Amino acid sequence: MKALFALCVLGLATSAVADTAPSRLDQVLERGTLTVCTTGDYKPYTSLRADGTYEGIDIAMAESLAKSLNAKIHWVPTTWKSLMPDFLAQRCDIAVGGISVSLERQKKAFFSQALGVDGKIPLVRCADVQRYQSVEQINQPNVRVIEPAGGTNEVFARAHLGQAQIRLHDNVTIFDELLAGKADVMITDASEARYQQKLKPGLCAVNPERQMQYSEKAFLLPRDDVAWKSYVDQWLHLSVATGVYDGIVNQWLAAP
Repeated sequence: MKALFALCVLGLATSAVADTAPSRLDQVLERGTLTVCTTGDYKPYTSLRADGTYEGIDIAMAESLAKSLNAKIHWVPTTWKSLMPDFLAQRCDIAVGGISVSLERQKKAFFSQALGVDGKIPLVRCADVQRYQSVEQINQPNVRVIEPAGGTNEVFARAHLGQAQIRLHDNVTIFDELLAGKADVMITDASEARYQQKLKPGLCAVNPERQMQYSEKAFLLPRDDVAWKSYVDQWLHLSVATGVYDGIVNQWLAAP
């Protein structure tokens, strides 16, 4: 009985310690630095410039978040494959860069409030738009699908395009592979497809208003840190309400 009582007291003490652990909000305010994980390979959300600095919609938003906290940013480079391991290793306070909300990620982390609705569509050479209108047309043994490793694009391809030839490639030169005829289809989010067709004449987004899968974008946050999530969500709410977010988005996605 005494042993059981001691275990209960120990459990309560451990719980109390966990409950009083400082929030990331307090940690960021105290050290004056916001650590941000990002892949740097997903325009228009995150892109690594030749000079080693970052740009993009989510990069500008992260800078706005840091400013609201009177903090500097420390960027933590990651990849789509290592994003969650890096995040769980507590290498960053927040992860940004066109991150899609998924239940698998939700099991291990929090998400901020959604930044908008997006979804998967094909990106193809413009001459092939009519050939690749549907999953059924793409899911054929002679179709070469190319995807970046580790993200939701690969997950979609593995789940729905098992009959096609799937090849993994980096998310920077992947569009040149399509243009060069070394691959036929890339499944990606409508926002990226729209942006890349502006950058790469000859590539076309297929039915960007009719996505093959519902998806949302958000920022990745540490699980169970309610104070930090509440602050980020309130900052996002105000950014949207005051037009700051739309102003940043329009710099990248507004029609020419």
